[in-house]
This record gives sequence, C-alpha cells and structure tokens, in this order.
Amino acid sequence: MDHLVLTVFAPDKAGQVEQIALCIAEHGGNWLESRMSGLAGQFVGIVRVEAPTQAHDALIKALQALASQGIQIQVIPGSGETPGQWKPIAMELVGNDRPGIVRDITRLLAEQGINLEQLVTDVSPAPMSGDLLFHAEAILAVPLELPLEALQSCLETLADELMVELMLRSDEE
Repeated sequence: MDHLVLTVFAPDKAGQVEQIALCIAEHGGNWLESRMSGLAGQFVGIVRVEAPTQAHDALIKALQALASQGIQIQVIPGSGETPGQWKPIAMELVGNDRPGIVRDITRLLAEQGINLEQLVTDVSPAPMSGDLLFHAEAILAVPLELPLEALQSCLETLADELMVELMLRSDEE
C-alpha cells in the first residue's frame, strides 16, 4: 500500500465527500486523514489515502473523472509518516485585524525552523466595539533543539509589535 495526497476543489454542496470516498473505496483505497472546509461557496480539502500500488493509475483516472461533476482533484504521490525531530505546540493568537499579520508570524516561525502543521484563521467583529478581530489557531512543529523559552520570547516580542494576544500550549503542560 502506497500513499497518495489529494487536493480537492468543488462547489460547496451535499454529496461531494461521498463521491470522493466512493471512488477511493471502489479502487481498494483507504481514507486515512483529511482536512476539509467550506469557504466562500467553495469546498476545499486535502486528503491522505493509501491504496495498492497496482490500483494507483485507475484510482487517479477515476478521481480526475469526477471533474464532470464539478469536483477538481489533484493527486500527488505521498509518503508514509515521516518521523521528525520536532514537538507539537498549539498556538492561539487574537488581535485587531490588519494586513500582514499572517506574513509577519509565518516569517518569524520560518526563521526559527518551525513548520506549520495546521493553521485556521478567522476575522470577526469584536463584541463591544465591532472592530474586526483576527483569530488564529495553529499547530506548530517545533524542532526539538529549539528551547520553548526562546520560541516564547521571539513570539512575545512579535506579539507586542503586532499588538496581539498570543498563547502557546504543549501537551506536556
């Protein structure tokens, strides 16, 4: 069994995931994990699938045939789990919305050798003022050799510059 990574783009309507899952199952594949969301009337996602190597060509062809139903799928060969020398850290951030927040945070993370495993962002009105607040929740893959105190210090400096509240949490706490 080899892994495939699928990216999915489709109009947001009922039955889209079922069509993809049916196609995978019909070709002996197994749906392992996914992240999917509806945004602005579109349905987008990423899926990791394992399937017998001999079924890959037929599965890819069948997935791409879903385009006739408006489901666009790109397939990339994936690898199994890659063991890393990192620890997962959850990060939450809230502050007044302004252009460049994601750029500034991701630049600092990349400079520290930190990979974003997951990022969910949202902008919504503040309860009292109605000003727009930016919310971000992320799972960071932090290198084991990077002390959490150093990461906390870098992020706190940036949080002060951006005027945002930032919280880090590890499973060890």
